[in-house]
Amino acid sequence: MTDRGGIDRRGLIAGATILTAAAAARASKAQEQPVIDERTVLIVVDVQNDFCPGGSLAVARGDEVVPVINALAKRFSNIVLTQDWHPPGHSSFASSHTGKKPFDTVQMSYGPQVLWPDHCVQGTKGAEFRAELDLTRAQTIIRKGFRREIDSYSGFVEADRRTPTGLTGYLRERGILRAVVAGLATDFCVSWTAQDAARAGFDTYVVEDACRAIDLEGSLAKAWAEMAELDVTRIKASDLPG
Repeated sequence: MTDRGGIDRRGLIAGATILTAAAAARASKAQEQPVIDERTVLIVVDVQNDFCPGGSLAVARGDEVVPVINALAKRFSNIVLTQDWHPPGHSSFASSHTGKKPFDTVQMSYGPQVLWPDHCVQGTKGAEFRAELDLTRAQTIIRKGFRREIDSYSGFVEADRRTPTGLTGYLRERGILRAVVAGLATDFCVSWTAQDAARAGFDTYVVEDACRAIDLEGSLAKAWAEMAELDVTRIKASDLPG
């Protein structure tokens, strides 16, 4: 049916119906609690000394995530840890670029790269997990950023967006359907990990109070918006079943 102005009303109605259904689906997902069973994994991102107070790239109040994550971990039978694991002189370090300082941006072969203070160098105290973090029930550690010329935020794919860490295959082999993500920092490694989990087809949730952010020039708001676009659900620890 077309009116005098040439508008296909049935097409408009169908389009509005689809948009309404999509909005309802997003609202339903936002309200649901993730199922915690043998097909759900807790991914704990980079809770390392250098990202906690006193570390070389400390996230404000980063140590506060530890007791929250420890409590969460008791509910999961599947737990994966990611660990930044850079060689000395990594290309993402400001010290590797003459005249540059931390938080400057340079162009790398794979695109823009924020430069960081030296951090999480292999074998150093700063690269170790926070001592209070209870690792006893974790089955796997995914180390990332160990290739000198590629930075790595995501636990799934390095910053060139081509080099996999192997985490996707590991989770699929184990029959995982859902990923619950926590750790440091919300707007970088947590966000990239959550986004890639969603892209890989896992129902993905980020536990907001089990994360802390850097918030570099609006990076936190940008990260939440990007995660929402991929249907990553933002939850609190209290939203998870006991």
